[in-house]
Amino acid sequence: MRSAKEKTRAVRVAGRRDACGHIFALLILCPLVMTLSGCHDNKRVSLTISAAASLQETLEEVETLYRFGHTKVDFRNNFGSSGTLAREIEEGAPVDAFISAAAKPMDDLEGKGLIVTGTRANLLHNSLVLIAPLGSTLQGFAGLGDRSTRLIAIGDPASVPAGQYAQQTLNALHLYDQVKGKLVLGKDVRQVLTYVETGNADAGFVYATDAQISRLVRVVAIAPESAHEPIVYPAAVVKTSENPEEARSFVEFLGTPEAKGIFTKHGYTLASQ
Repeated sequence: MRSAKEKTRAVRVAGRRDACGHIFALLILCPLVMTLSGCHDNKRVSLTISAAASLQETLEEVETLYRFGHTKVDFRNNFGSSGTLAREIEEGAPVDAFISAAAKPMDDLEGKGLIVTGTRANLLHNSLVLIAPLGSTLQGFAGLGDRSTRLIAIGDPASVPAGQYAQQTLNALHLYDQVKGKLVLGKDVRQVLTYVETGNADAGFVYATDAQISRLVRVVAIAPESAHEPIVYPAAVVKTSENPEEARSFVEFLGTPEAKGIFTKHGYTLASQ
């Protein structure tokens, strides 16, 4: 039989072996856990935002602010006419969130089940203005019919909300038939602005926020709100987003006081929900 000392010594040896086994296991598992944890913590998310061209500078400023509190989020922006952007989403473009310059493109996507239910929110309102180069003598809407006004730039009404609002305004003011032969169509509102800035058009219809960023044009007149549909900017998460939680977080951030402060600084008015 084993003596008491031998039994005690055997227990101690077994204990040491167990402890060594635990330590060895920890030495193997710890780096693995740290690696997995590190990969999770360091995972970056890139959100693709399709947004109306008129939002370019403003949205980029909002995104910069957002990233102060969300350091692992990057943005890829796709700016263009709202109708074109909506069509791209319908065709399967990889987009996380959509911000339109009109209700209809968003309505179309919602009707086809392409935006996440409960994420749509009306963010902003804008105004439509008639602009001309700084040296122009154009005084108002009536002057669009004068011989001195040869070309008038508007967004293509087939896909550009600003062009649709311009067409509605010209019809409401009983000017459309008189000037339709002078119209030059732009692919988005920023191209219209460029046409007027460069003198390739004698006048144009853009949003007030677009005119505000240019030193080469002046606002001739503001279109009456009653002359066109309300200019509203809705935002929503796209159903096929690969980052739905992050996209929802960003869309919700657009309605915070911090983001609203940037929008109003750039000339937008806030939409009531």
